Amino acid sequence: MLEVTVLRPYAQFPDETAIAYSDIREDQTVENAIERPRDWGFDSARCLMPAYRWFDIDGFSDKDLAGFELFLRNNAPLIFEFANDPNSGWRAA
Repeated sequence: MLEVTVLRPYAQFPDETAIAYSDIREDQTVENAIERPRDWGFDSARCLMPAYRWFDIDGFSDKDLAGFELFLRNNAPLIFEFANDPNSGWRAA
């Protein structure tokens, strides 16, 4: 059976790189998807937290991934909080 992962937007940077996260899975992991537009499509990568295991990498350099991993590590408490409660996430003031 095909598992569908629903992703929710978390952050977008000035260069249009976007980060999205999944709900917490049964194994207590959260999948993050990172995409950046390019002329012929998107650079993309996925990271499984809390192990910070990268997979499905296309177009990002090791330096890019190191920066994204630092961002994810710095934001992990908030990402896990949002992923644990699908009705939370960013709220308007």
